[in-house]
Amino acid sequence: MLYASNRLEGNSKPDIVVLKVPKMDLNFSAEHAAFQDEVRTFIEENLPADIRDKGYRGLKIEKEDVARWHRTLYEKGWAAPAWPKEHGGCEWDAVRLYIFNEELSRAHAPALSPFGLTMVGPVIYTFGSQAQKERYLPKILSGEEFWCQGYSEPGSGSDLASLQTNAIPDGNDYIVNGQKTWTSYAQWADMIFCLVRTSNEGKIQEGISFLLIDMKLPGIEVAPIVTIDGGREVNNTYFTDVRVPIDNRVGEENKGWTYAKFLLGNERSSIARVGHSKARLRRLKQMASEEHAGGCPIIEDADFRKSVAELEIKLRALEFTELRFLMADSNGEGPGAEVSMLKIRGTEIQQELTELSMKAMGMYAHPYVPEALEHGWNEDPIGPSLAPSLSPAYFNVRKTSIYGGTNEIQKNIMAKMVLGL
Repeated sequence: MLYASNRLEGNSKPDIVVLKVPKMDLNFSAEHAAFQDEVRTFIEENLPADIRDKGYRGLKIEKEDVARWHRTLYEKGWAAPAWPKEHGGCEWDAVRLYIFNEELSRAHAPALSPFGLTMVGPVIYTFGSQAQKERYLPKILSGEEFWCQGYSEPGSGSDLASLQTNAIPDGNDYIVNGQKTWTSYAQWADMIFCLVRTSNEGKIQEGISFLLIDMKLPGIEVAPIVTIDGGREVNNTYFTDVRVPIDNRVGEENKGWTYAKFLLGNERSSIARVGHSKARLRRLKQMASEEHAGGCPIIEDADFRKSVAELEIKLRALEFTELRFLMADSNGEGPGAEVSMLKIRGTEIQQELTELSMKAMGMYAHPYVPEALEHGWNEDPIGPSLAPSLSPAYFNVRKTSIYGGTNEIQKNIMAKMVLGL
């Protein structure tokens, strides 16, 4: 259990509220140790060297890099470790899931796109029709179809229920009009899962439906949004009189908010990215132990060591909290409001890691040369080999506390749904 105070300023006697975090019984048996060896050996033998190098150095990962690795895991049967076996997944227990993700992060393997495997896939096999399961799940599993998410809109981000993209029935179709924003990798996507307004009656949450939309349909336009790091991963997506079959609606009309909350619970738990942060922490320690420009390694500075130690403690605490939720999920207890704590702390740690990495590299972290993020770039180096990616990463990771529901909103959820304030 975790304990939290709801003390307000000026109140010297806070009430103590118990947060019910699932108990964890995590035993690493000989069988699990053998599984870890199997996973590590497979990754060492099958992860292409150029992709591994890109991941370690923080270079640009292309769609084909992810697709190559997805195909490799799919052929092994490991593309969807958390999916039920009946849908082609591994249905691994909490320990195996932990080991698998840990080894992937340790090897700097690229993360597979979460939009199909982690987000819409579970929605489809939980709430979708048999026809939808047969049509979409195999191609999500194999990586043949790439998905993106259509949730946020201009003016409807944190207040997602106020979305205005509408879908009006017309025979066997919906006519969809509106705009989605921050649609990550829409430029690569074959499909998009969308929240659309199908009713203006009653509560705004009760007029939303969940649609699966082919990105090749007439009337869809994708326009890039260039982020502060120079990246083009997010987009505006416009829908103008797009005809979408009603059969592409998941579940009941006007019940999309229920499916969206289910999906967001899975998204917020995965945003924690504990394994990724552990790998970045190891890289940070390496950078901090090296001499730059003839100076002493910054790890010899007591204040810097203290900052690294505090960050490592936070990360270890987050890891065990995530393991508790993972165990609860394996026992059939879906993620509740408490999962917001993973999103909050996980994204804060990611940002702290980039800040300390910039400090560890010193002046070499400042120049931003986009070409230096391309694998094979062989011009004169700007400092150590890890330097070129640090500045873009720092700016890019500013967004992690915003997407998936801002951290401020997550704190409100925790206060209301967990602490009862």
